[in-house]
Amino acid sequence: MNSDLLALTEIDIFSRYKEVRQQSIRLCQPLQPEDYVVQPIVDVSPPKWHLAHTTWFFEQFILTPYFPGYRVFNDQFNFLFNSYYESKGNRMVRTNRGNMTRPTTEEVITYRNYVDEHLLKLPHLLDESARQQINYLIELGLHHEQQHQELLVTDLKYILGHNPLFPAYNDRAPLAKGNLMGTEEYVSVPGGNYSIGFQGSGFHFDNEEGYHQVYLADYRLLDRLVTAGEFLAFIQEGGYQNADLWLSDGWAWVQENKIISPHYWHQQEEQWYEYTLSGLQPLDLSRPVTHVSYYEADAYARWRGKRLPTEAEWEVACRLAGYEENFHILSPANFVEAENFHPQALQTLSTSSVPAQMVGDVWEWTQSAYLPYPFYQRPEGALGEYNGKFMINQMVLRGGSCATPESHLRITYRNFFQPDKRWQFTGFRLAEHC
Repeated sequence: MNSDLLALTEIDIFSRYKEVRQQSIRLCQPLQPEDYVVQPIVDVSPPKWHLAHTTWFFEQFILTPYFPGYRVFNDQFNFLFNSYYESKGNRMVRTNRGNMTRPTTEEVITYRNYVDEHLLKLPHLLDESARQQINYLIELGLHHEQQHQELLVTDLKYILGHNPLFPAYNDRAPLAKGNLMGTEEYVSVPGGNYSIGFQGSGFHFDNEEGYHQVYLADYRLLDRLVTAGEFLAFIQEGGYQNADLWLSDGWAWVQENKIISPHYWHQQEEQWYEYTLSGLQPLDLSRPVTHVSYYEADAYARWRGKRLPTEAEWEVACRLAGYEENFHILSPANFVEAENFHPQALQTLSTSSVPAQMVGDVWEWTQSAYLPYPFYQRPEGALGEYNGKFMINQMVLRGGSCATPESHLRITYRNFFQPDKRWQFTGFRLAEHC
């Protein structure tokens, strides 16, 4: 490799390292000390834990094996801040993260600074071959931290949104209302053989590998996301009470949990409100519906006589619309950098054959199970635990959300959750065969 190119690559990587690490701290600036330690449910981790776990990742996977004579910051932190890596030893039970009043938040920040200081020294201590080995690990660690930045935003929303005072995370004014969608427009995609999956040399997760062909019949996608107003009509027409609309597991989930609306919706004297990170707001019917489970998205689609798209249909539609591997060339989309922290309403009606709102705003449920692509090979060792072992009982989501860092996404990015999960910014669009 050309040494000048190597030097430029390292400058870029370490500049990006500083920026990503600082973003985690920026996201925590509005917090009060008490906010850092709360864990209301098992899916939600305390903000302090996110700050420490992302730091543990760099310490365990890069500094410990590569930094000569490195001394871990605290021997107990491997137990406290390991998430699910069996190969890294014993760890604290996930439900106990909220019991961790110690170490203090101040100690966690000191831990972050200690690891950052050592990692930024590391290139000067290694030969060229070793530097090339750690560059990928650093990039992986940064994307891992960006995943936790999204989790940090959504976990904070759960923490604050279940406080009886509905406190605001920020004091930003409510977003502009958009158009209420009286009609539906669909974008047609001709059937045929298409290729999906990651192909190229840039960063990607292993679950995107296995570039392969799929055959698709002619289909159509709704040219926008389903709105809160449209979902409200489903509620008003008894959608949550009609067992015929629901998958068996979904109906059991609705009954057991007494679900009557999307998460964060509250009804007071026949008026619907929605908790946002700007506080409790009157429900904006023009914004995309969000915080719905796969079960709810599927039931709504069935109610409309439609279905959810497959992940292959979603990706192919993106490519045919001119979207490229990453989304930087697009007009501004609603990612976390916009600091809206809520889906944006579509401001103008679509006049073209290009689907709107394909990226940002909400993660879109697909009807595809999270399974390995053809030719997928799970990496060996601890990093092989990152994606491969979760390929069961989960559904794929695509497109990113208002809590996702823009530089974290690709067209081929595969997010995945169990079908009942809805604390993330999840939404959907409709599809049908032609």
